[in-house]
Amino acid sequence: MAACRVPEEEFPVLPKLPARRLAPRLLAVMLAVSALAGCSALPGFMTFPPQVRGNRVDDEMLSQLVPGTSTRADVTALIGSPTARATFDDNTWLYIGEVTKPVIGATNAVLDQKVVVLTFDAQGVLRGIDHKSQQDSVPVSVVARSTPAPGNDTSFLQQLLGNVGKFSPVATDSNSGRQGGRTNPGNF
Repeated sequence: MAACRVPEEEFPVLPKLPARRLAPRLLAVMLAVSALAGCSALPGFMTFPPQVRGNRVDDEMLSQLVPGTSTRADVTALIGSPTARATFDDNTWLYIGEVTKPVIGATNAVLDQKVVVLTFDAQGVLRGIDHKSQQDSVPVSVVARSTPAPGNDTSFLQQLLGNVGKFSPVATDSNSGRQGGRTNPGNF
């Protein structure tokens, strides 16, 4: 059987770079990519788009609500159910919405935040519309205390050796774990 031979001039072989010349180029490309990953001014195709979170109320729809005549049913039909209700007042509805953008470190930067507060009277008629923005927010300080929990503070050695001596030295039957065995008469 004759072998089919292709002339070498039809398929030129690309010159291979030696490993000592390829490594610095690869390192330079990796450094450039990691430098771009740390930049805050990345190109648009490398960043996430802004995300709308919560219930953002459209100002045009909100202008259709008239205090003194609109009811809870009108509000729900027009802009939907509230994000939350006030803790101690069922007549205060909160529509909370914000626009965030993911940034490095899996955190979200808040681009815009808006809260619409609707207050109703006892008969369910809209009495007031209030707008809150990010400038109206109040910083909250977190307390660094911890609540003590009942129990023992065991050391590592106590945890490691805690079960020593708690098991029965009696040999176990190989059929004891099966249903209908001598020690387990058929618990279903």
